[in-house]
Amino acid sequence: MTQTNDNFIMLPTVDFCFKELMRNEKVRKGFIAALLGKKPEQIQTATLVPTFLAQEYEDDKPGILDVAVVLQDGTQIDLEMQVMYFAYWTNRILFYLSKIYTGQIKKGDTYDKLKKCIHVSILDFVHFPEDNRCHHKVSFCDTKTGIPYTDLMELHILELKKLPKKIRDEDGIIRWMRFFSGKTREDFKEMAKTDQYIEEAFDELEKLSADEKKRLEYEAREKAVRDYNTLMRSALRDGRKQGLEQGQKLGQRQGAESKLKEITQRMLNKGLSPEEIADMTGENPDTICKLTAELNSISKN
Repeated sequence: MTQTNDNFIMLPTVDFCFKELMRNEKVRKGFIAALLGKKPEQIQTATLVPTFLAQEYEDDKPGILDVAVVLQDGTQIDLEMQVMYFAYWTNRILFYLSKIYTGQIKKGDTYDKLKKCIHVSILDFVHFPEDNRCHHKVSFCDTKTGIPYTDLMELHILELKKLPKKIRDEDGIIRWMRFFSGKTREDFKEMAKTDQYIEEAFDELEKLSADEKKRLEYEAREKAVRDYNTLMRSALRDGRKQGLEQGQKLGQRQGAESKLKEITQRMLNKGLSPEEIADMTGENPDTICKLTAELNSISKN
């Protein structure tokens, strides 16, 4: 049974909470406008559509909860919140963005039907360690001139861990990132003062947190992801331990082989035959013969 906690607040970094927040049209429009560098009024419609990719393709994350939106001009946007480090995140998002893009074409359709597709990754880990920017926009361009080739496919990667120190008059997308990375009610309340759309997100967050049914779903989701992450860390730890043990055994074997090679060379230098060396060391004669041939080949070179 869920214990009563008047100060309980859901965290947007739990994908269930993020998806629920995006059900609110005003919140959705405010975030997408900030992401695209537009005014919220310019986002006339931002319609939620069922997400099917995560159901069609298995993923090694328990039931990916993404948010799919279609704008009035046909632009498709897929938004994902990811907390745990994912080694092949680049491969994954390219795969899903490609599926969204090619999924627009049905049999008999022409290529002019293809509309812009955007994938948005909101990450609570560092994806680009080589720089300090927390928002990367990636698109096709000429590598020599930098001139854009097409804007039909676009990636936005938001790294919450790389948020800069707070300053006055921050970009809208930075304000949203601060909101998403909040940990306490006070954090969210403070960010709600900066923007009417973030204020709406805070109000929605409070409603969700007070809804007993939503809270149970949130906690079940949080537990499922936590259990999965624990399982992955345990598997990684066991794999490292096994690798270390195998490495030690390999090192011991290589060390023994090196020692035998050294002893064999010394005995050969003293004029002993491979048969005599095998007899004195207790090694298999075939092993000593092969080792002798190897050493003789090295000495000739």
